[in-house]
Amino acid sequence: MGAARAVGLLLGVAADAAFGDPRRSHPVAAFGRLAMTAERACYAEHRLAGLVYTAALVGAASAVGGLAERAGRGRAPVQVAGTALATWMVLGGASLAEEGAAMARALDAGDLDAARSRLPHLCGRDPASLDLAAMARASVESVAENTSDAVVAPLVWGAVAGVPGLLAYRAINTLDAMVGYRSPRYRRFGWAAARLDDLANLVPSRLAAALTTLCAPLVGGSASGAWQAWRRDAAAHPSPNAGQVEAAFAGALEIRLGGRTVYPHGAEQRPILGHGRTPDAGDLTRGVELSRVTGLAAAALCATLAAVTQRPYRSASSAIGGSCGSSSSGDHVSARRPSVASRQAK
Repeated sequence: MGAARAVGLLLGVAADAAFGDPRRSHPVAAFGRLAMTAERACYAEHRLAGLVYTAALVGAASAVGGLAERAGRGRAPVQVAGTALATWMVLGGASLAEEGAAMARALDAGDLDAARSRLPHLCGRDPASLDLAAMARASVESVAENTSDAVVAPLVWGAVAGVPGLLAYRAINTLDAMVGYRSPRYRRFGWAAARLDDLANLVPSRLAAALTTLCAPLVGGSASGAWQAWRRDAAAHPSPNAGQVEAAFAGALEIRLGGRTVYPHGAEQRPILGHGRTPDAGDLTRGVELSRVTGLAAAALCATLAAVTQRPYRSASSAIGGSCGSSSSGDHVSARRPSVASRQAK
């Protein structure tokens, strides 16, 4: 099971790199439509309604993943194919890099209108109030956060929980992107989705920051700067997770992130991350490359984790029985972990 899961994760990463997101009938988009329908049916301005909404949708996604994994049990090619398909569906690395690169070209050309039209593909901020420098900063922050949310975190959950983990994580992250805002409408209803997303990303965000630090020299960045900014500045961010990788990116690229941040529901003053210059189009381009190499490092690490932690083992009773001349065949069983997509940064 472990080898099949590891190979499936790597094939899914390769499919994402080669093909990007499915062009038609994207399952994450279908889930988003289902979530919108469910929201209209059960919305209320209190936390219990949001908790029921979140639990039902995430539970359904996990159950679908569990059925898919159960269908392939004992058949390695089916397990590989199912894991690869699920990984491809939930990853957003190629789309993130494509959108980041397109934004960098618009910024480099000084095309304010084109940059404003592209920004909603990366994050949920109000582009009408932003100049080119502010959009460069917003784009780098979004690339950094989504390196964790759309690449590293799905791989981590896929490694430890297989297809159920992949689908459940994408459901959690999608719901957070849809309702996990501090706006008047979602302050209470979206609370459960936002807190569950925080919990699901606690470990992946820190892993993403660590890999960013290690990979920084590969794009001409500073590993020491990434480490220092991560340790010094991350905790000041209002999100327990976004600040981790944003601070690491700021230090790696030797730029300054944070400051006044404008959303449709209002403005927030974010802490300053890093002590470098204001980011520009070139920094965004390097940020995209840093995101790519960090994602590849995460894929290698998570495939290894899947192979090691899900390695078949021989049960104690079988081993004892075999040593006593029992008729037990000593069959191997797999260690199984418990089960546990918009990709816009907020």
